[in-house]
Amino acid sequence: MTGKRALIVDDSKSARAFLGKILEKHELQVDSAESAEQAIDYLADHRPDVIFMDHLMPGMDGFQAVQAIKNNPRTAMIPIMMYTSQEGELYLGQARALGAVGVLPKQIKPADVSKVLYQLNLAPDRRTLEQTSFRPYTGDGESATGDFSPIPPAPVAHPVTDLALREQLAELRHAVMAGLDSQSERVAADVRSMFLEGMPSNRTAVLPWLVALLSLMTAIAASVLWRGESQRARALTTELAEVRDIEARTGSAAAASPATAAADAPEAANAEASEPIVAQIPYGEEAFGGARLELIRQLFRRLESQNFRGTVELVTYPGRFCLVGNPAEGFSLAPDETPADRCDLLGNPYEDNQSGSRQPLALANLIGDLRHVTRGATEVKVNSGDPATVVNTYPRAMQSATAGEWNRAASANNRLEIRLH
Repeated sequence: MTGKRALIVDDSKSARAFLGKILEKHELQVDSAESAEQAIDYLADHRPDVIFMDHLMPGMDGFQAVQAIKNNPRTAMIPIMMYTSQEGELYLGQARALGAVGVLPKQIKPADVSKVLYQLNLAPDRRTLEQTSFRPYTGDGESATGDFSPIPPAPVAHPVTDLALREQLAELRHAVMAGLDSQSERVAADVRSMFLEGMPSNRTAVLPWLVALLSLMTAIAASVLWRGESQRARALTTELAEVRDIEARTGSAAAASPATAAADAPEAANAEASEPIVAQIPYGEEAFGGARLELIRQLFRRLESQNFRGTVELVTYPGRFCLVGNPAEGFSLAPDETPADRCDLLGNPYEDNQSGSRQPLALANLIGDLRHVTRGATEVKVNSGDPATVVNTYPRAMQSATAGEWNRAASANNRLEIRLH
């Protein structure tokens, strides 16, 4: 035995048993906990070499457990690997922001666990010069040796934008016109050569027929090429219409999915202004922290890769929450069933933390890096928005509204909006 120890935190007995067998094959001693609270108690007397943490559990969830472990100096250095059924870069960014080293899918594969243990120096590298984890891919899903190797997923194609379609149409027309000119010259040369070689004695009489035949062949060639161009143009126009129809039915993609919006927004970088990317700010959190900072980082990377030139505007809007408490002991969200007119405070004590004038060091570094890479061609503005500008209207009659109804509106209005100009 190597003496290395792993802790599995999962409310599912079968999941703990499955992962435990994988870890034991790597000669790790395995302990388990049925809940995050039980794991915290375990860590008071033990220090495992790695923790595998499920996300969704009764009581304290995986995110809260990771935060508690990382806030304790005794346990802060223990690597934590989360696993969950959720997917996406945004979830991965949240987990890493809290201190997790990575995220595995809920259906854990032994190969994924082996890779994690090797990266954490908890398992020996079993690869040799003769046998590697990567084999040549033949194109049909099978490696050259007959084994199946994991193939990375193809990048997701982003929707076609108006600008891209216009550029394709312009290039297509240019190519067709160039092809027409070239085809006409080639046809003219072939016909002239054929007639001059076949009837050398009476060239003057043949000339009108030559001109007529040349015109006919040129018209046929032009018709064929133009028909192809028209079909391509109609296909692109149809695709553009479908994109606009989808946008009209679904509304702003940015408000529905901040991660998707960060990936798609640069596609319209040359437009006068893009639709805003909207990310909610949970009550009490920093406007430019956690998932929102990761969202901005991903957006800046896309802007760099697409040579975006212009202005990125980051605007924060504070929500007005129904709170109970006092300034001395602090405020908290009122229970949902509390009448809204019984709130001790209708506001946001953390509004100063959302002010555009307060920029955390991580955001300042991202802005500085973007300006350096673009040599000042991309400017970032951080502003505070008008609280009266809301995306979800507050209940009109406070006497009949509950704190839950009011705070749901406040949560939607407590947001960060990103605009590209």
